[in-house]
Amino acid sequence: MYAIIETGGRQFWVVPGEKVTVEKLEAGPGQELTFDALWAVQEGKDGGEPVASRKAKVVAEVVGAARGPKIVVFKRRQKKAYKKTQGHRQHLTDILIKTISFN
Repeated sequence: MYAIIETGGRQFWVVPGEKVTVEKLEAGPGQELTFDALWAVQEGKDGGEPVASRKAKVVAEVVGAARGPKIVVFKRRQKKAYKKTQGHRQHLTDILIKTISFN
């Protein structure tokens, strides 16, 4: 069983029990979040063909927050003596996928 969810402008392929790092969410550790699945697949009955659905909910728990690696942005103009260095670290949230429920 798996699902595809969207958060922070990106799509993630998730399965229950998996830990995923997404862009910063306004939720504290231990809080539960619910995502609408863009696409979800569950095993067929009695080992049959898998069944796909667009009507599924994904429940996740916030594990914690972190910051991503530092990205260095360096700008330079040739023959103009112009140099500029800038750094950036993205705020991230770790979530644990608990369940995928089908409607």
